[in-house]
Amino acid sequence: MKQAAIGILVLTLSAWMWAQTQPAGQAGGAQQASTPPPAAAQTAAPTAKRPPQAKTQPEYDAYKAVMAESKDPVAMEKAADDFATKFPDSELRVLLYSAVMQSYQNANNAEKMMDAGRKVLKLDPDDPVALTGVAQVLAERTQDTDLDKDQRYAEATKLAQHALESIDTVAIPAGTPQDKIDSYKGFLRSNAYYVLGTVEYNQEKYAEAESNLRKSIDAFPSQPDPLVVLRLALSLDKQEKYPEALKVANQAVQITQENTTLGTYARNERDRLTQLTGGSAAGTTQQPPPPKN
Repeated sequence: MKQAAIGILVLTLSAWMWAQTQPAGQAGGAQQASTPPPAAAQTAAPTAKRPPQAKTQPEYDAYKAVMAESKDPVAMEKAADDFATKFPDSELRVLLYSAVMQSYQNANNAEKMMDAGRKVLKLDPDDPVALTGVAQVLAERTQDTDLDKDQRYAEATKLAQHALESIDTVAIPAGTPQDKIDSYKGFLRSNAYYVLGTVEYNQEKYAEAESNLRKSIDAFPSQPDPLVVLRLALSLDKQEKYPEALKVANQAVQITQENTTLGTYARNERDRLTQLTGGSAAGTTQQPPPPKN
Protein backbone atom coordinates (compact mmCIF):
# COMPACT_ATOMS: atom_id res chain seq x y z
CA MET A 1 0.00 0.00 0.00
CA LYS A 2 1.26 3.46 -0.89
CA GLN A 3 2.43 5.21 2.29
CA ALA A 4 5.03 7.78 1.24
CA ALA A 5 5.28 10.97 3.28
CA ILE A 6 2.79 9.86 5.90
CA GLY A 7 4.76 12.02 8.34
CA ILE A 8 3.16 15.12 6.86
CA LEU A 9 -0.25 13.84 7.87
CA VAL A 10 1.04 13.00 11.34
CA LEU A 11 2.43 16.51 11.69
CA THR A 12 -0.86 18.10 10.72
CA LEU A 13 -2.92 15.90 13.01
CA SER A 14 -0.55 16.69 15.87
CA ALA A 15 -0.96 20.40 15.26
CA TRP A 16 -4.72 20.06 15.36
CA MET A 17 -4.61 17.90 18.46
CA TRP A 18 -2.52 20.17 20.66
CA ALA A 19 -3.56 23.61 19.42
CA GLN A 20 -6.69 23.89 17.28
CA THR A 21 -8.91 21.45 19.15
CA GLN A 22 -8.92 23.20 22.51
CA PRO A 23 -12.16 24.80 23.72
CA ALA A 24 -12.95 28.21 22.31
CA GLY A 25 -11.09 30.97 24.07
CA GLN A 26 -8.20 28.75 25.22
CA ALA A 27 -6.29 28.36 21.94
CA GLY A 28 -5.21 31.57 20.29
CA GLY A 29 -4.59 29.76 17.02
CA ALA A 30 -8.19 28.60 16.86
CA GLN A 31 -9.44 32.14 17.19
CA GLN A 32 -7.13 33.24 14.41
CA ALA A 33 -8.28 30.35 12.22
CA SER A 34 -11.91 31.43 12.47
CA THR A 35 -11.18 35.04 11.41
CA PRO A 36 -12.51 35.59 7.88
CA PRO A 37 -9.79 36.44 5.35
CA PRO A 38 -9.87 39.75 3.50
CA ALA A 39 -12.29 40.02 0.60
CA ALA A 40 -9.45 40.02 -1.93
CA ALA A 41 -8.14 36.74 -0.58
CA GLN A 42 -11.61 35.21 -0.75
CA THR A 43 -11.83 35.91 -4.46
CA ALA A 44 -8.30 34.71 -5.15
CA ALA A 45 -8.69 31.16 -3.81
CA PRO A 46 -11.30 28.83 -2.28
CA THR A 47 -12.02 29.53 1.37
CA ALA A 48 -10.37 27.02 3.70
CA LYS A 49 -12.40 25.39 6.42
CA ARG A 50 -11.91 26.26 10.06
CA PRO A 51 -10.06 23.46 11.90
CA PRO A 52 -12.31 21.41 14.22
CA GLN A 53 -12.58 22.69 17.78
CA ALA A 54 -13.81 21.35 21.11
CA LYS A 55 -16.76 23.08 22.72
CA THR A 56 -15.93 22.14 26.32
CA GLN A 57 -12.94 21.07 28.40
CA PRO A 58 -14.39 17.58 29.12
CA GLU A 59 -14.83 17.03 25.38
CA TYR A 60 -11.22 18.05 24.76
CA ASP A 61 -9.95 15.82 27.56
CA ALA A 62 -11.90 12.86 26.17
CA TYR A 63 -10.45 13.59 22.73
CA LYS A 64 -6.90 13.49 24.08
CA ALA A 65 -7.63 10.18 25.79
CA VAL A 66 -8.72 8.64 22.49
CA MET A 67 -5.65 9.97 20.69
CA ALA A 68 -3.47 8.31 23.32
CA GLU A 69 -4.61 4.95 21.91
CA SER A 70 -3.08 5.64 18.49
CA LYS A 71 -0.65 2.68 18.62
CA ASP A 72 -3.54 0.21 18.92
CA PRO A 73 -6.00 0.84 16.05
CA VAL A 74 -8.64 -1.56 17.39
CA ALA A 75 -8.66 0.06 20.82
CA MET A 76 -8.55 3.50 19.24
CA GLU A 77 -11.55 2.79 17.01
CA LYS A 78 -13.58 1.54 19.97
CA ALA A 79 -12.60 4.62 21.97
CA ALA A 80 -13.54 6.85 19.03
CA ASP A 81 -16.94 5.17 18.76
CA ASP A 82 -17.48 5.69 22.49
CA PHE A 83 -16.47 9.34 22.11
CA ALA A 84 -18.92 9.78 19.22
CA THR A 85 -21.70 8.33 21.37
CA LYS A 86 -20.89 10.59 24.30
CA PHE A 87 -20.32 13.71 22.17
CA PRO A 88 -22.60 13.16 19.13
CA ASP A 89 -22.24 16.75 17.89
CA SER A 90 -18.50 17.10 18.43
CA GLU A 91 -16.44 18.53 15.59
CA LEU A 92 -13.53 16.41 16.79
CA ARG A 93 -15.12 13.16 15.59
CA VAL A 94 -13.65 13.83 12.14
CA LEU A 95 -10.13 14.11 13.54
CA LEU A 96 -10.51 10.98 15.62
CA TYR A 97 -11.71 8.80 12.77
CA SER A 98 -8.99 10.30 10.53
CA ALA A 99 -6.47 9.22 13.16
CA VAL A 100 -8.06 5.77 13.33
CA MET A 101 -7.74 5.51 9.56
CA GLN A 102 -4.07 6.43 9.77
CA SER A 103 -3.49 3.95 12.57
CA TYR A 104 -4.98 1.13 10.50
CA GLN A 105 -2.88 2.19 7.52
CA ASN A 106 0.25 2.02 9.66
CA ALA A 107 -0.83 -1.50 10.65
CA ASN A 108 -1.32 -2.37 6.95
CA ASN A 109 -4.98 -3.23 7.53
CA ALA A 110 -6.51 -1.88 4.34
CA GLU A 111 -10.11 -2.96 4.88
CA LYS A 112 -10.34 -1.42 8.36
CA MET A 113 -8.59 1.69 7.06
CA MET A 114 -11.33 2.00 4.43
CA ASP A 115 -14.06 1.47 7.05
CA ALA A 116 -12.63 4.29 9.17
CA GLY A 117 -12.36 6.51 6.10
CA ARG A 118 -16.02 5.96 5.34
CA LYS A 119 -16.86 7.06 8.89
CA VAL A 120 -14.98 10.29 8.22
CA LEU A 121 -16.84 10.84 4.96
CA LYS A 122 -20.21 10.45 6.69
CA LEU A 123 -19.21 13.42 8.84
CA ASP A 124 -17.38 15.40 6.15
CA PRO A 125 -17.94 14.27 2.53
CA ASP A 126 -15.26 16.71 1.36
CA ASP A 127 -12.38 15.50 3.54
CA PRO A 128 -9.52 14.92 1.05
CA VAL A 129 -7.57 12.60 3.35
CA ALA A 130 -10.51 10.23 3.73
CA LEU A 131 -11.45 10.57 0.07
CA THR A 132 -7.99 9.52 -1.10
CA GLY A 133 -7.68 6.88 1.63
CA VAL A 134 -10.88 5.07 0.69
CA ALA A 135 -10.15 5.49 -3.02
CA GLN A 136 -6.66 4.05 -2.57
CA VAL A 137 -7.96 0.86 -0.98
CA LEU A 138 -10.58 0.43 -3.70
CA ALA A 139 -7.98 0.95 -6.43
CA GLU A 140 -5.36 -1.35 -4.92
CA ARG A 141 -7.51 -4.16 -3.54
CA THR A 142 -9.98 -4.68 -6.39
CA GLN A 143 -9.38 -7.94 -8.26
CA ASP A 144 -10.23 -8.88 -11.84
CA THR A 145 -12.45 -11.64 -10.46
CA ASP A 146 -14.57 -9.27 -8.34
CA LEU A 147 -18.12 -9.17 -9.67
CA ASP A 148 -18.38 -5.52 -8.66
CA LYS A 149 -15.00 -4.60 -10.15
CA ASP A 150 -16.36 -1.85 -12.41
CA GLN A 151 -18.37 -0.28 -9.60
CA ARG A 152 -15.38 -0.30 -7.26
CA TYR A 153 -13.14 1.33 -9.86
CA ALA A 154 -15.83 3.90 -10.66
CA GLU A 155 -16.14 4.79 -6.97
CA ALA A 156 -12.37 5.06 -6.57
CA THR A 157 -12.19 7.42 -9.55
CA LYS A 158 -15.08 9.55 -8.29
CA LEU A 159 -13.55 9.85 -4.80
CA ALA A 160 -10.10 10.73 -6.13
CA GLN A 161 -11.50 13.37 -8.46
CA HIS A 162 -13.51 14.90 -5.62
CA ALA A 163 -10.38 14.91 -3.45
CA LEU A 164 -8.62 17.02 -6.09
CA GLU A 165 -11.56 19.44 -5.97
CA SER A 166 -11.50 19.62 -2.16
CA ILE A 167 -7.80 20.01 -1.38
CA ASP A 168 -7.70 23.80 -1.49
CA THR A 169 -10.48 24.02 1.11
CA VAL A 170 -8.83 21.65 3.60
CA ALA A 171 -8.61 23.00 7.15
CA ILE A 172 -5.11 24.19 7.99
CA PRO A 173 -4.08 25.18 11.54
CA ALA A 174 -3.34 28.88 11.92
CA GLY A 175 0.34 29.71 11.87
CA THR A 176 1.35 26.70 9.74
CA PRO A 177 4.31 27.71 7.55
CA GLN A 178 3.48 28.03 3.87
CA ASP A 179 6.04 25.42 2.84
CA LYS A 180 4.33 22.87 5.13
CA ILE A 181 0.94 23.75 3.67
CA ASP A 182 2.27 23.36 0.12
CA SER A 183 3.87 20.00 0.99
CA TYR A 184 0.69 18.73 2.64
CA LYS A 185 -1.50 19.70 -0.30
CA GLY A 186 1.05 18.33 -2.73
CA PHE A 187 1.02 15.01 -0.87
CA LEU A 188 -2.77 14.84 -1.08
CA ARG A 189 -2.74 15.65 -4.80
CA SER A 190 -0.07 13.03 -5.36
CA ASN A 191 -2.22 10.39 -3.69
CA ALA A 192 -5.30 11.36 -5.71
CA TYR A 193 -3.45 11.20 -9.03
CA TYR A 194 -1.90 7.90 -7.96
CA VAL A 195 -5.38 6.44 -7.44
CA LEU A 196 -6.52 7.63 -10.87
CA GLY A 197 -3.40 6.20 -12.49
CA THR A 198 -3.73 2.90 -10.66
CA VAL A 199 -7.35 2.44 -11.71
CA GLU A 200 -6.42 3.22 -15.32
CA TYR A 201 -3.46 0.85 -15.22
CA ASN A 202 -5.66 -1.96 -13.89
CA GLN A 203 -8.17 -1.21 -16.66
CA GLU A 204 -5.35 -1.45 -19.23
CA LYS A 205 -5.66 2.24 -20.13
CA TYR A 206 -1.92 2.65 -20.13
CA ALA A 207 -1.62 6.08 -21.79
CA GLU A 208 -4.08 7.59 -19.31
CA ALA A 209 -2.31 5.82 -16.45
CA GLU A 210 1.02 7.25 -17.59
CA SER A 211 -0.40 10.79 -17.53
CA ASN A 212 -1.83 10.57 -14.02
CA LEU A 213 1.16 8.72 -12.56
CA ARG A 214 3.41 11.50 -13.89
CA LYS A 215 1.11 14.03 -12.23
CA SER A 216 1.38 12.06 -8.99
CA ILE A 217 5.17 12.28 -9.06
CA ASP A 218 5.17 15.95 -10.09
CA ALA A 219 2.75 16.86 -7.28
CA PHE A 220 5.21 15.70 -4.62
CA PRO A 221 8.66 15.68 -6.26
CA SER A 222 10.66 15.80 -3.04
CA GLN A 223 9.72 12.20 -2.17
CA PRO A 224 8.76 10.15 -5.23
CA ASP A 225 6.93 7.03 -4.11
CA PRO A 226 8.66 3.84 -5.34
CA LEU A 227 5.35 2.16 -6.17
CA VAL A 228 4.25 5.11 -8.31
CA VAL A 229 7.58 5.21 -10.15
CA LEU A 230 7.54 1.47 -10.81
CA ARG A 231 3.93 1.54 -12.02
CA LEU A 232 4.86 4.40 -14.36
CA ALA A 233 7.69 2.28 -15.78
CA LEU A 234 5.24 -0.58 -16.32
CA SER A 235 2.73 1.74 -18.01
CA LEU A 236 5.42 2.87 -20.44
CA ASP A 237 6.51 -0.74 -20.95
CA LYS A 238 2.93 -1.74 -21.84
CA GLN A 239 2.94 1.01 -24.50
CA GLU A 240 6.24 -0.36 -25.86
CA LYS A 241 8.04 2.86 -24.93
CA TYR A 242 10.99 0.78 -23.88
CA PRO A 243 13.85 3.34 -23.68
CA GLU A 244 11.70 5.73 -21.62
CA ALA A 245 10.42 2.86 -19.49
CA LEU A 246 14.00 1.79 -18.79
CA LYS A 247 14.91 5.27 -17.61
CA VAL A 248 12.00 5.25 -15.15
CA ALA A 249 12.74 1.68 -14.07
CA ASN A 250 16.30 2.73 -13.24
CA GLN A 251 14.86 5.47 -11.04
CA ALA A 252 12.68 2.86 -9.30
CA VAL A 253 15.79 0.78 -8.65
CA GLN A 254 17.58 3.77 -7.16
CA ILE A 255 14.83 4.46 -4.61
CA THR A 256 14.16 0.85 -3.57
CA GLN A 257 16.24 -1.60 -1.58
CA GLU A 258 17.35 -4.98 -2.79
CA ASN A 259 15.60 -8.03 -1.34
CA THR A 260 12.37 -6.12 -0.80
CA THR A 261 9.22 -6.85 -2.79
CA LEU A 262 9.26 -3.56 -4.68
CA GLY A 263 13.03 -3.69 -5.03
CA THR A 264 12.84 -7.11 -6.65
CA TYR A 265 10.11 -6.05 -9.07
CA ALA A 266 12.02 -2.88 -9.97
CA ARG A 267 15.24 -4.77 -10.69
CA ASN A 268 13.46 -7.44 -12.72
CA GLU A 269 11.70 -4.77 -14.76
CA ARG A 270 14.99 -2.91 -15.30
CA ASP A 271 16.72 -6.08 -16.45
CA ARG A 272 13.88 -6.97 -18.82
CA LEU A 273 13.91 -3.51 -20.38
CA THR A 274 17.68 -3.47 -20.60
CA GLN A 275 17.58 -6.61 -22.69
CA LEU A 276 14.73 -5.32 -24.87
CA THR A 277 16.68 -2.15 -25.64
CA GLY A 278 19.84 -4.06 -26.52
CA GLY A 279 21.55 -4.10 -23.14
CA SER A 280 23.22 -7.05 -21.49
CA ALA A 281 21.57 -7.20 -18.07
CA ALA A 282 20.28 -10.54 -16.86
CA GLY A 283 16.67 -11.32 -16.14
CA THR A 284 14.46 -11.96 -19.14
CA THR A 285 11.28 -13.13 -17.48
CA GLN A 286 8.17 -11.00 -17.93
CA GLN A 287 7.11 -9.83 -14.48
CA PRO A 288 3.55 -9.19 -13.34
CA PRO A 289 2.54 -5.73 -12.05
CA PRO A 290 3.75 -4.84 -8.57
CA PRO A 291 1.65 -6.11 -5.67
CA LYS A 292 -1.29 -4.01 -4.53
CA ASN A 293 -0.43 -4.12 -0.84
